Amino acid sequence: MNPNNLKYSKNHEWIGLNKEKAYIGITHFAQKELGDIIYLDIDDTVIGTEVQEGNVFGTIEAVKTVSDLFMPVSGNILEINKILLSKPEYINKNPYEKGWILQIKILDIKEYDRLMSFEEYKKYIGE
Repeated sequence: MNPNNLKYSKNHEWIGLNKEKAYIGITHFAQKELGDIIYLDIDDTVIGTEVQEGNVFGTIEAVKTVSDLFMPVSGNILEINKILLSKPEYINKNPYEKGWILQIKILDIKEYDRLMSFEEYKKYIGE
């Protein structure tokens, strides 16, 4: 996933389209702010469920804090990146490749279209 080709939420999640599926993760900025990520808490029971835009789908824990993970768009959850459940530090190493958290089917493409581009996101975070 190339950061320039992704969309971004105000909650610091990224989303990338791949044909009919989309991948969701947290941004480089978010992982840097969190610090060393030690735990990802997403219940397997979310697979196959519909989660609405803005709702929490799990939490991410770093050495100093725990943060909620928010859905940037409404979607049907297809898969959790199981590697991250045992190796959450991959998010710190590369949040855009090995660091995708969920694979979903987007329910409303208009929600995706409203998200920020990479340039807009950089302005949002003050870079």
